[in-house]
Amino acid sequence: MFISLSPVFPHPPNIYIPGPPNLNEIMPDSRLFWVILTLLTALSACGAKVYSNAAQLPEIKYDFVVAGGGTAGNVIANRLTENPTFNVLVLEAGGSNLEVLDSIVPGLDSGLFDPSLNYTWNYFTTPQPGAGNRIEPYPRGHLLGGTSSINGMWYTRGSSEDFDRFAKATGDPGWGWAAMQPYFYKNEKWSAPADHHDTKGQYNPSVHSTTGINSVSLPGYQWPMFSRVIQTTVELPTEFGFVLDYNAGIPLGVGWAQNTIGHGARSSSAVSYLATQYIERPNLHVLINAQVSRLLPASNDINGSKVHFNQVEFSQDMQELFVVQASKEIVLSAGSVGTPNILLHSGVGNKTALASLGIQPIVDLPDVGQNFVEQPLVSNSWFVNSTQTYESYTQNATQAAEDLRQWNRTRQGPLVSTIVGGHMAWLRLDANASIFDEYRDPAAGRNTPHIELQIANGIGLETPIPPEGGNFISFQTAVVSPASRGSITLNTSNPFSAPLIDPALLVSDYDVFAMRVAIRKAVKFLSADAWKGYVLRPIDALAQALTSDEALDAYMRQTVIAALHPVGSAAMSPANASWGVVDPNLVLKNATGVRVVDASVMPFVPSGHTQAPTYAIAERGADLIKRDWE
Repeated sequence: MFISLSPVFPHPPNIYIPGPPNLNEIMPDSRLFWVILTLLTALSACGAKVYSNAAQLPEIKYDFVVAGGGTAGNVIANRLTENPTFNVLVLEAGGSNLEVLDSIVPGLDSGLFDPSLNYTWNYFTTPQPGAGNRIEPYPRGHLLGGTSSINGMWYTRGSSEDFDRFAKATGDPGWGWAAMQPYFYKNEKWSAPADHHDTKGQYNPSVHSTTGINSVSLPGYQWPMFSRVIQTTVELPTEFGFVLDYNAGIPLGVGWAQNTIGHGARSSSAVSYLATQYIERPNLHVLINAQVSRLLPASNDINGSKVHFNQVEFSQDMQELFVVQASKEIVLSAGSVGTPNILLHSGVGNKTALASLGIQPIVDLPDVGQNFVEQPLVSNSWFVNSTQTYESYTQNATQAAEDLRQWNRTRQGPLVSTIVGGHMAWLRLDANASIFDEYRDPAAGRNTPHIELQIANGIGLETPIPPEGGNFISFQTAVVSPASRGSITLNTSNPFSAPLIDPALLVSDYDVFAMRVAIRKAVKFLSADAWKGYVLRPIDALAQALTSDEALDAYMRQTVIAALHPVGSAAMSPANASWGVVDPNLVLKNATGVRVVDASVMPFVPSGHTQAPTYAIAERGADLIKRDWE
């Protein structure tokens, strides 16, 4: 049935294949174990048409082969198979999302990043000059659903100006804010929060959809500190005004968090777009544990004016290679790291760099892997005079067990919401800030934020609990409109080796300035009377950092991490432009047979988190494909 190629890598790298967690270790009560297992089975997002072995596939030729079953890839698979005459194969490098408890229960999401569980690719960055030359983990989802199965579940569209800038950069008004609204609506299924509290005044129903596929909701558990956040917007309205709905196009202000959660559980692309009614379509097939290595051209087209790619090479054990054919298109949806990595190994990229690694250049596109944009993030934590924080269960095994029991019984309690927090602030630097004397404003417009504060009811991300213990509030400060640019490159011709990931954290002086402002904004936020008697003091490292700009800069460089919102590494550009990787229809330049549909096509990072924009781009991408083939 398959074209099987000889092994070409005698010493394949260690590639991790995820498996389900040991639920007995998570909760030793055997009765609860079976309750959980039964529930997880009932929650199964996919079943009969998800194959684990290539030999199970019924054919080797499909109309469309989708490389990557992540945030965007599952949208493409769902929408294309709405046409019963199309047959689609999805190749996902990771394992199944089923029975992965930490991926299902929102409050357990931090457990997904344990490297031993192998739910991420276990990537690392290159040494970061702007971060003390530290090498940082760079997790991307390595299971069905991709990063939508492991992320923080934030639903943020960005500003209207972000998308209008996409339209201007590509010359295609279809990427503008107004034109993209139907695709946001097509994706979104607004859902009541798990606790069914009164949500009046917490969002704007008129800018949301209840008829889409992917669940979105407000926080489903009300921590006592939430009221203090809202009170701060009353006390300091000029600097921290309340915004009813930051997804309405102008996000500036402090608003209630919106997350891809439905009925107290994560709504990933695997849960939503590959739900039972979709995965049972006879024309949709998904193969897991299948890592794409290269795209291969039709043998008689290598020397043509435009190379035609119609084959996808992959492996399940990093030794034996298989090839499947796409009679219509290959849709590359491997994400901002995976997509350029596959293209480069396929001979698509800078011809000089490829030749130096012994990779035959096939399509000379120097921008593949360039323009890689990431948002730097710093976690800042304060001791609080309360026991009603996330530490109530993250540092208390007895309480954690009870909270999980409550989640199983009622879908209520603290585990129904993400651990990071219930509110977000989107802010701009002062218009007359000194940094603009030297740097052009990188934001898309005057209604677009420069910085973000995630207000979390617990210790900050990757911040160790101080020796004395305690309870905390934290602000994850991020530069959401950064000036720095990084890259995805290769250091080996082995397609199963990790690429070189350079997010260029705090490389630009502008980003350093903006991060400094963000942290001082967090300090100002907590100066409101609403926090008196509640916030005790900053943790020691932050307290020392606040003594001077120099100390603050050193602290930032010691603690900065990537927000994990990468874009740009296969950016869109006008059809006739000599730069860029794909045209406005997402077709690979100087080639035929390949379309890229994922976050890598965004030429700029949206001024927020990238999940919602990626879903919308994938929805439009599916329509563009259908338009060409129906």
